[in-house]
Amino acid sequence: MNKNAKIYIAGHRGLVGSALMRQLQAQGYTNLVTRTHAELDLTNQTLVAEFFTTEQPEYVILAAAKVGGIHANNTYPAEFIQENLAIQSNVIHQSSLAGVKRLLFLGSSCIYPRDCPQPIKEESLLTGPLEPTNRPYALAKIAGIEMCWSYNRQYGTQYLAVMPTNLYGPGDNYHPENSHVIPAMIRKFHEAKVNNQATVTIWGTGTPKREFLYSDDMAKACVFVMNLEDAQFQPLLAADRNDGLPPLLNLGSGSDLTITELADLIKDVVGFTGEIELDRTKPDGTMRKLMDSGRLNQLGWQVQMGLKEGLGRAYLDFKNFNG
Repeated sequence: MNKNAKIYIAGHRGLVGSALMRQLQAQGYTNLVTRTHAELDLTNQTLVAEFFTTEQPEYVILAAAKVGGIHANNTYPAEFIQENLAIQSNVIHQSSLAGVKRLLFLGSSCIYPRDCPQPIKEESLLTGPLEPTNRPYALAKIAGIEMCWSYNRQYGTQYLAVMPTNLYGPGDNYHPENSHVIPAMIRKFHEAKVNNQATVTIWGTGTPKREFLYSDDMAKACVFVMNLEDAQFQPLLAADRNDGLPPLLNLGSGSDLTITELADLIKDVVGFTGEIELDRTKPDGTMRKLMDSGRLNQLGWQVQMGLKEGLGRAYLDFKNFNG
């Protein structure tokens, strides 16, 4: 991508989008196009069409989505499938009409079957049942991958889906009910420390294992992928086949840990001195979701941020914005 290329970052204010903005600006990209939700409702087909006709971006990174943890997915399943389907359908279709050179579609590791072999390879897509607690969201993201694949095959577009593992970092959502596991724990342990609580309660049995990636590492990987030479990028697109491997690239750190181990780490980073209790009546979700990022690593990208250092930075960000 030329440093002056017009790049549209959909969802630039979220955890993913804000990290992408930081990384693109740090690398000297000067022609970044953004719109807040108030300025452009991506679920509105007419407004999205008008935006693309007016702006004519050369590259699109689709990071806009309705996201949340187990509680949010269970509480608002209709919104999770409807809004995500609408957003990606509008943006992908209008990108095609506008002649966008490359599009990167951001998904989630929850697209993979609940019980597929570990670590999870891209080939595992659609090989088994999904985790029920986030199935509507996962199905929407799978539809986005299929849209990229279909447009590549029919129109010769260069649309690639990247599936990051669980992300955390600056700009995360720390809502007490609708946040993901790391920001939820950071908030819990911080409030327990401030209020001199004796215990912090964690959902589930503590035994599920999770992989985490610092958001700025994810952003660096996305910019890296968007800048691949055609000889490396085009084979990823699956434009010449209707079966086998989809236009999909896993993006993970390559290691995981149990929820209990994660809680101990965050407890240490925050400086909480009480005890951790487990609420075994709450759902665990999928027992393990470790991504196989071998395809991306072979292209030359490697993770940079260690988990403990990243958690420290995330906690500093939380304190800066939440007292």
